[in-house]
Amino acid sequence: MRLVRHLTDLPFDELSGGSVITIGAFDGIHLGHRQLLRRVVEVARQTGRPSIVMSFEPTPKEFFAGDSPPARLMRFREKLEGLDERKIELFYCPRFSEAMRNIPADDFIRRVLAHGLNARHIVVGDDFHFARRREGSIDDLLRVAPALGMTIEQVPSILVGDTRVSSTAIREALEAGDLDRATALLGRPYRMSGRIVRGRQVGRSLGYATANVDLRRRQSAVKGIYAVRIHGLPEGAVDGVASVGTRPTFDLEKPLLEVHLFDFDRDIYGDYIHVDFIRHLRDEARFDSVDDLVAQMKIDEENARSALSTVNV
Repeated sequence: MRLVRHLTDLPFDELSGGSVITIGAFDGIHLGHRQLLRRVVEVARQTGRPSIVMSFEPTPKEFFAGDSPPARLMRFREKLEGLDERKIELFYCPRFSEAMRNIPADDFIRRVLAHGLNARHIVVGDDFHFARRREGSIDDLLRVAPALGMTIEQVPSILVGDTRVSSTAIREALEAGDLDRATALLGRPYRMSGRIVRGRQVGRSLGYATANVDLRRRQSAVKGIYAVRIHGLPEGAVDGVASVGTRPTFDLEKPLLEVHLFDFDRDIYGDYIHVDFIRHLRDEARFDSVDDLVAQMKIDEENARSALSTVNV
């Protein structure tokens, strides 16, 4: 998959025959997103045109939220990996700026979609809005599509029970510690990926060596202690217990993901791992003594092993 950040860098020769495109934040690449992506890839293969996802960095919600952005389900690299896995050929992700926030709907359609991306088929969800003040809708696309040689396809939302699958609903489930519900909406366990970095070796000194992963997020969608399953190591899937937060007993300033891998003893600094969150065990807590903390960590390990023994993912 090719990443393009500027309109002028698009491969115009490759787009001369048109493209198949969808637009959105695609945070989490949940069941609803995957339905859109499947359709884009399917039509692209049928028509011999490139499949394109258009998004923005930062996301519009982050841009307007300022210093209090919503928690990302995925950091940028994870989104790239997820789109690549779905066989998207080109990811067009310009910077969201003042100029972009003020672009009228008709200008966005003509300048970006028609002239820039040469879109011939556009796949959108049933809640799709775009351009200045989210004034653009599918009705605007349908109105101008025939004149621009476009076809528009609307894909309905997916419901899990009575809940419409969305990134917001997933964030709410994660915040509530409801991993089962988050997994149902995502279609897989919630995952955080990253490279293992050197920490302060506090866990090792307590008899619980941990792999520390830099979150690279302004906000985390999960906080607390979790039973997790780690992927990406040559040994295959490894069970463990993870802490996401600031370790209040030790007053850590920067949030960190720490993973204690069960029955594992190998130097893995620098490795890139994927951590699947299976069960929320408890919230973070400050302990009066290190001995109290270690006692609780033993309980956390027992609970995590028990929770993971019945999970097959």
